[in-house]
Parts: sequence; structure tokens; C-alpha cells
Amino acid sequence: MRSIHVGLVGTGYAAKLRAETFHADSRSHLVAVAGHTPERVQSFGETYSIGVEETWEELIRRSDIDLVVIATVNRDHGTIVRAALEAKKHVVVEYPLSLDVSEAEALVQLASTQQKLLHVEHIELLSGIHLAVRSALPQIGQPFHVRYSSLNPQRPAPQKWTYHPELFGFPLVGAVSRIHRLTDLFGSVATVSCQSRVWGMEEASPFYRSCICTAQLRFTSGLIAEVNYGKGEAIWQPVRTLEIQGEQGAIVIDREQGTLIRAEQTVELDVGSRRGLFAKDTAAILDYLENNTPLYVSPQASLQALRVAHAAQRSAETGQTIALDP
Repeated sequence: MRSIHVGLVGTGYAAKLRAETFHADSRSHLVAVAGHTPERVQSFGETYSIGVEETWEELIRRSDIDLVVIATVNRDHGTIVRAALEAKKHVVVEYPLSLDVSEAEALVQLASTQQKLLHVEHIELLSGIHLAVRSALPQIGQPFHVRYSSLNPQRPAPQKWTYHPELFGFPLVGAVSRIHRLTDLFGSVATVSCQSRVWGMEEASPFYRSCICTAQLRFTSGLIAEVNYGKGEAIWQPVRTLEIQGEQGAIVIDREQGTLIRAEQTVELDVGSRRGLFAKDTAAILDYLENNTPLYVSPQASLQALRVAHAAQRSAETGQTIALDP
């Protein structure tokens, strides 16, 4: 079997890690790159000794590309995924699949019709933290409450696309991984209530200075989860915690440390390292394309998380609790 020929859309952090992994794996051959900034695209092409295309449309039209990997601004994901699938390419896209849940549903159906891979990257599910939590869950009995907080102070706030509502999307849609971690662990969500706030949009700038978003998820199991996401100048203390309360114990993750708490003992969890996750994801993609080895996440599971995130957006906009279809 010849190597899988790859075209890359994007030149940022994720794109660089993808490029390094494709170069290191003999099953793949990185062919070309496209992006928003010509100077960065040219430099990227020179760094990895690959071709350069002026637009992603030109990259997709290349007949020598089997797989298109999309690592660009969230706003453009859906459009590029559709074009790549219609061109009969396999597709890998960084989350979210789309900022519009209806478009995401249509893309999953299109991939099925075209019989092509559509893989939405969710490397948080490969992390040592997630695997440690999943392994420890049976020891705490029935989980009934979760608090998941991800707060990142940045001062001054960067003038970059992740602080641009049109490019990044609603906070919990753009950062849907915070929700996906919970739906992967605890299943389907029945209702969502959410509030959000941004600072700086009243100024003559497309970028905000800060955002905060808090959602309460009631799972069909009865579990209640609180998800907090914020970043920027209004955030003063970095927080990255996951607390799971069960009827027979608790799991607490604080940054890179994990603890299992039970009546008879408290033990430290081995949460491993967050390094190398993009390489694991890329290797899993190549395993699938070469041997049809099942991937660690399905498009349907990604859609489930995106539907919850979209419900959070609707709740924040309307002030209502949103019920999800069973």
C-alpha cells in the first residue's frame, strides 16, 4: 500500500504538530500546505519541504492528495470540510466540526454518503487525565455532581482569532472539548442552562478582552454538572480542575495532579503527561486508513457534544433552559 498523501490547511500550533507526525510516519507523505497568511504558509512549506498553495480551494483540488487535515480558524471548518468531502477526500478537522450544529449533522451524513473518513480531533479523550478518571470512576459509586473549570488569565488579551467571536464561536462551542470530556464519561444530557459574558466588545474592535461562560448540564442519569470556561484580562487566577462527587467517593483533578478519595483511603492517581497527544491522534488516523482500526471517537459522539454546546449557546441567548432530544 502506498503512503497516504496529506494536504494541510493551517500553519499554527496544531498544524506544526501534525506536520511533524506525518513526516515521522512512513505510512504518510505530507504533500502541501495552505493558510491565511502567505508569508507564514511559505515559511511552513520551506520548513517541512512541501508544496505551497495560495488557497485551501487549490489544495483540495489537487489529485495527489488523499487526506485533508484542517487546522485553521473555527469559522471555516464546516465550509472546508464540505468542499473536501465533495472532492472525495478523507477529512480530519480540529474541533469543532462546525460552529453550526445543523451544518455539522449534514457533514456527518455527507461523509457517510461519500464513504470517506470524517474524524473530528478530540485529543482530550486520549489524555492520561481522562484515562485515569475513566479507570477510577467505578470506585466512587454512582456519580451525582461534577464541577469542571477551565479559567485562563491573559493580560493583555491577545489580538488573535481565539478572542474573535465570529472566528472562534460561542465560548463553549469553540471550546467544545470541555463538554465532550463529560459526555464521553457520563452519556447523554437532558437539559442545559447557561449564562455568558464578554468584555471589550463595546469598543471599536472585533476582539473581546475577556469572556466567562457557565453552564449547568443535567444528564439523563440524574447527574448535575457545572462547566466553567473563561479567559482574558478579567480572569485573575488560573484554574484547571475537575471534581466528580460519587455516592461512595470522589475524584479530584487539579492541573496535572489527580486524587481518588474514599472513606477508607485517599490515593494519588497516575495522570501521565499531556505531551504527544496529537501524535497519538495522527497515528490512530493512519491505523484506521491502513487497517480499518476503529478510532477512539466517532463523528456521532462529536455531534452529541456539539449539540450540547449549541444548546448552551441558545440558553445564554434566550435566558431559557434548553431540553435536548433523547
